[in-house]
Amino acid sequence: MTALDAPFAEPPAETAVPRAPGDLSPKQLLARMIRVDHAGEYGAARIYAGQIAVLGHTDKGPILQHMKDQEQVHLDTFSDLVAERGVRPTALLPFWHVAGFVLGAGTALMGSRAAMACTVAIEEVIDEHYAEQASALGEDEKPLRDTIEKFRAEEIEHRDIGLAHEAEKAPGYRILTTLIKAGCKVAIRLSERV
Repeated sequence: MTALDAPFAEPPAETAVPRAPGDLSPKQLLARMIRVDHAGEYGAARIYAGQIAVLGHTDKGPILQHMKDQEQVHLDTFSDLVAERGVRPTALLPFWHVAGFVLGAGTALMGSRAAMACTVAIEEVIDEHYAEQASALGEDEKPLRDTIEKFRAEEIEHRDIGLAHEAEKAPGYRILTTLIKAGCKVAIRLSERV
């Protein structure tokens, strides 16, 4: 059994940092982290499914499929962690199922540049999100931290692909990416808690 497979353990009482009433325990914080990452990767796979439904037959199809395949590996990993660690998935998965596909298909219908702008916006938020998580994980969760860092590198690759494919030339790029980033941050907060 690896540290990635083992349940998150509370620190010994003599080394535990006192918590204020209402603060989450380390185990609860870790469950929240896994829940939101599972939800985010689920949403990402649905976004790419929506984009592929519209642009899959174009020259962007193979690029979108490559990114979707990587997101599927991320989703499968977090699905396994949800099961192994006994983490309750977010109750919002049915909503993210529809919302992710609609966002992907909607931006793709606006053109390939808008689809790539969607990728850039989301991956910039996820880069920050994964960086915060990786820095919060201790040595007892090194395998999970390494997994998050690996996935973070792939999300940065997706952002760079979007930029290389003229995301910034999408009509209304700044407005579009600002709205998508805001929506992504709201989705993160909701999925952590619900």
